[in-house]
Amino acid sequence: MKVAIVHFVLLYMSGAEKVLEALCELYPDADIYTHVYDPNNIPEHIKKHRIKTTFINRLPMARKFYKSYLPFMPIALEQLNLANYDLIISCESGPTKGIVPDPDTVHICYCHSPMRYVWDMYHMYNKRKNPVIRFLSALITHSLKIWDVTTAARVDQFVANSHFVARRINRYYHRSSIILSPPVDTTLFEVAEQHDNYYLWLGRLVHYKRPDIAVNAFNQNGKRLIIIGAGEEFEGLKSYAQPNIELLGYQSFEVIKKYLSRCRALIFPGIEDAGIIPMEAMASGRPVIGFDKGGVQTTIIDGLSGVLFQDQSPAGLVKAIERFEAMEDHFDSAKITAHVVQFDRENFKVSFNQIVTKLISERKQS
Repeated sequence: MKVAIVHFVLLYMSGAEKVLEALCELYPDADIYTHVYDPNNIPEHIKKHRIKTTFINRLPMARKFYKSYLPFMPIALEQLNLANYDLIISCESGPTKGIVPDPDTVHICYCHSPMRYVWDMYHMYNKRKNPVIRFLSALITHSLKIWDVTTAARVDQFVANSHFVARRINRYYHRSSIILSPPVDTTLFEVAEQHDNYYLWLGRLVHYKRPDIAVNAFNQNGKRLIIIGAGEEFEGLKSYAQPNIELLGYQSFEVIKKYLSRCRALIFPGIEDAGIIPMEAMASGRPVIGFDKGGVQTTIIDGLSGVLFQDQSPAGLVKAIERFEAMEDHFDSAKITAHVVQFDRENFKVSFNQIVTKLISERKQS
């Protein structure tokens, strides 16, 4: 079976690339298509695949300003010649599903999310732009929405990474989805016998992940918080964080793994489409205190693997921490790790292969 994987941009390794890694393991001979590619930050086991780029990769400073070329990406995708493939897997977070498949080709879209900056988070992304850019963005976005909806018809089966994203797919594309959470290599994480007296916030320091809620909450309650991650919010957060809050910046995986395994709980006040970091915390045997919206609704069981709270504010997080501490002894690392095994990479590959096998079988019978 000849397989093509269409990935948005291949510049660094993050949550979306963990899905790509699993798909590459499942289809070791697959070709990869992407808008922009930087081989310097990509591991060898992905680089061994034949990687092809759209013309976006040849535009000036594409690796840094690829988001500025969004209006040209629909044209770039439709110029790709994918006629000879039996299976096409598009990994959608930016425009990838808009390729033109052959009538006999099975096209599965693993959807991290319909484009957030076009749909439900459009106003949040735009509010910091100047008026001229906002006006131009409105013109471009209108056309892009139309294209995005029409290209949903080119997909045989949507696979959503969470129930949250499945609802988005249904709202904007009027299509149903199979739910399959992104993979986590649970074997990479360790469960510590003892835990230290700190909470952990982990991730890129960008606004939509809401590190500000964590900092303000711990400024209020005075408890120890360690923040690991770099990003545009780092200096601002550091300027008003109290001494009980430590901002460590970027850290290696080995350091992150240690802090995950020894924290009291992971703090997760933002909204993520799936949320791989909470699953990594659970693979380390630690509970998650998370805002009850987004992917955590699929992966966290309140009272078993974490505490979910409904008020996305510092006060709401403070109350959630108080609730957690009142029942902290109830959380069992063995039960938490047993729960997260269902999201392991090997289980992901088995489930995805079953979806492909079923679709190809149905195609042959039709």
